Amino acid sequence: FVMDGHDRREPVESMPGVERLTPDQVVEVAKEAADLGIPVIAPFPQIDPALKTPDGAEAVKPGNLICRTIEAVKAAVPGIGVLCDAALDPFTSHGHDGVIIDDYVANDESVDILVRQSLIQAEAGCDIIAPSDMMDGRVGAIRDGLDAAGFDDVRIMSYAAKYASGFYAPFR
Repeated sequence: FVMDGHDRREPVESMPGVERLTPDQVVEVAKEAADLGIPVIAPFPQIDPALKTPDGAEAVKPGNLICRTIEAVKAAVPGIGVLCDAALDPFTSHGHDGVIIDDYVANDESVDILVRQSLIQAEAGCDIIAPSDMMDGRVGAIRDGLDAAGFDDVRIMSYAAKYASGFYAPFR
């Protein structure tokens, strides 16, 4: 879990043994992982509540917390893979994975945002996009968006594989 700041770690009270780290601390963890032969890390952002909006606008801002973290990790540990979540729940003020319009989660508008989120993550150096939002058609749309922007080597990890993996373990 990544939080803004520098040279800080704080425990996640509800998850014993799990900490939130600032980007520079994530870099240190990435170095340890690479030294241990772990090929991929999966940073997940804790967004400042002041940056959360109904449309999750922070998710598509280049230079947001997750993008800064990816860039720092790739600069320090270029050989390690970075897997990023494609979802709006960390960025929305209401906590849903999609945009709400007229009290309804708007699928197509949400998918458009998820594609833009995936693109800025790929631009920052993300190797694998792992959608977890459950919007209809998002995998195809993300793939089309990545390919159109020249990111045909960025992989997409299915939610089923992510859920069954160690990447989902902190949420269990």
